[in-house]
Amino acid sequence: MTDQYKPFGGISGSTLKLIAIITMLIDHTGATVLRAVLRLPAVSSIPEQRQMWASIYNLSRDIGRLAFPIFCFLIVEGFLHTRNVKKYAGRLFLFALISEIPFDLALKGNWFFPDKQNVYFTLLLGLLVMAGIAWITENGTKNMFLSILPIAAGMYLALLIDCDYNYKGVFLIAVLYLLRHTRLYQCIGGAAAVSWELPAPIAFIPVYLYNGKRGLRMKYFFYWFYPVHLLILHVIATYIIV
Repeated sequence: MTDQYKPFGGISGSTLKLIAIITMLIDHTGATVLRAVLRLPAVSSIPEQRQMWASIYNLSRDIGRLAFPIFCFLIVEGFLHTRNVKKYAGRLFLFALISEIPFDLALKGNWFFPDKQNVYFTLLLGLLVMAGIAWITENGTKNMFLSILPIAAGMYLALLIDCDYNYKGVFLIAVLYLLRHTRLYQCIGGAAAVSWELPAPIAFIPVYLYNGKRGLRMKYFFYWFYPVHLLILHVIATYIIV
């Protein structure tokens, strides 16, 4: 990555991760708690109340669009700096399994919903795609068109299992990885790859300000935050909002 000027010292990896976590929490709060509020008779039967809560709900989902692109950027950074890709992939797979029931309960309304998989599976497939591209490159292959093979395979698998953001998420990770050598191009390419979901491209403003430093050590914080916050939101939406 080429050195670039970052105002005020830039943004560390942990700060980026916190931005993604907070926006994700806002998004999932809207998808669970606020959606439950909208179904309350005292809200749904009064137009003014329904409109107000619907506006808050829509705002929460718009804010949440910033989370996924940042997580995709962080998975690329994680791949570039990990000492053991197999262990990294193993952790993602483990927490994909741990998160599946909380994901299904919170966002699908059932403890078992095989038709949709959580975002850890998307990030895992993105990691495997990057590993495939790196393997092709490291084995002396100069034809970059061969990189299409792992990208296409990862996108197909994402579509097959219908993980969160499915093939579009894997494609975004591949774009961020291929453009990793220049942050400006990386952010422009990432914004273009996610332009189908506004206002997600805004996420690349803080990404551009990333200074390459780790910041606070919070290796397992997000791993556990994802399933735990989904479970808590499910409990609030199902048993407290009545």
